[in-house]
Amino acid sequence: MLSICESGTSERPLISRRTLLEVGSLALGTFTLADYLRCRAQAATPSQTPRDTAVIHLFMGGGPSHIDMYDLKPEAPAEIRGEFRPISTSVPGIQISEHLPHLAGAIERVAIVRSVAHRDASHLPASHWMMTGYQPPPATTTNLNPYCGALVAKIRGANVAGMPAYVSIPRRQLLGSSAYLGAAYNPFTIESDPNSPNYAVRNLNFPGGMDASRLHDRQGLLRRLDRLRSDVDRYGEFAGLDKFSREALDMVTNTRAQEAFDLNREAIATRDRYGRTSAGQGCLLARRLVEAGVTFVTVLSGGEWDTHSNNFSTLKNKSLPPVDRALAALVSDLQQRGLDRRVMLLVSGEFGRTPGINAQAGRDHWPGAFSVLFAGGGLKVGQVVGATDSRAMYPVTHPYSPGDILATVYHFLGIDTRQEFHDRTGRPIRVLSEGQPIAELLA
Repeated sequence: MLSICESGTSERPLISRRTLLEVGSLALGTFTLADYLRCRAQAATPSQTPRDTAVIHLFMGGGPSHIDMYDLKPEAPAEIRGEFRPISTSVPGIQISEHLPHLAGAIERVAIVRSVAHRDASHLPASHWMMTGYQPPPATTTNLNPYCGALVAKIRGANVAGMPAYVSIPRRQLLGSSAYLGAAYNPFTIESDPNSPNYAVRNLNFPGGMDASRLHDRQGLLRRLDRLRSDVDRYGEFAGLDKFSREALDMVTNTRAQEAFDLNREAIATRDRYGRTSAGQGCLLARRLVEAGVTFVTVLSGGEWDTHSNNFSTLKNKSLPPVDRALAALVSDLQQRGLDRRVMLLVSGEFGRTPGINAQAGRDHWPGAFSVLFAGGGLKVGQVVGATDSRAMYPVTHPYSPGDILATVYHFLGIDTRQEFHDRTGRPIRVLSEGQPIAELLA
């Protein structure tokens, strides 16, 4: 029998896909959202009332070139420094790439950590390390440990009832799942490009041919099945189905949820300021979601960051402009809307690029040193933390690990990184096995 949601326990049987289709569809005409809510509650554990804090993680998968973006070396030889030149920013003494002019004008709201490093030059294992704090085996392609957002969903939950705790835009990042925590803590995904004219959140739409009145009629029908269900449900597997279906219906008809995901409620000028790109509208949507009560939002930046060839033309013409505009708008919005102490922004990839330029005018994978950005979160911003050598190859100050990056996030969210969960073999595993919050960032 195929079970819909994973669980770390075998103490009770799970609802089968067939059974939920037969009964759950009577409630909603679809099972996807109700199942998500059911799995979340089935796996939930009691916790303290969360603080009203949230995180947005802009993930630039592929390995953005630190030496061409945040850590330029204009005095290095041409075969190292490349084609780009540094420009001054809104903070005297801090320079970044000439192709990040919008971000340069808002750098007083950003902290650049230039001395991040690890030892894995493969995309997926490096992504796993950066997103979980655990270095996996070399051939890893899926989560062996939970992504930060999934752990936040498990420990903190949503800041506002009726909203998902963890959302990924526009889809789940490949290493962004919940691993042994169970499917209840995987992200709610929109599965739609927020910049598309046809943008719509699949799981918040009414099923075809239905409206709110018909959904309520189906709930009434489900309630009338109580007696029949009590006769056939020996194990009490459907005891909570009404509750989960009501929650799903609440999200479908919930004004707060509907409005949070509706980008058309933003002024045209605001949408233009973020940029009419997937990255721009994704960042704007993330800001709307954390305001509405989502605790953790991942935005996939898009862009071609794996620049083994044509590094400079790709960055200049395709990858940097959308992110430049989106980041500048987001960090400014966080401050202007009074969110800069309640919401933290983390901007990262899995590693940087080689200081040396290859024969295809590209840069290859380089985990020896790279940069990560922070904003908001009540952090000390408008500064650079750490430094690399004259070729941006290695840190010459204290190197910060993936665990240090995530420990900074967990510290802000009030999560004890020593807390343990059990994997599928029953082995206890801490939230993080290593790492400390970056002291220079803490106010």
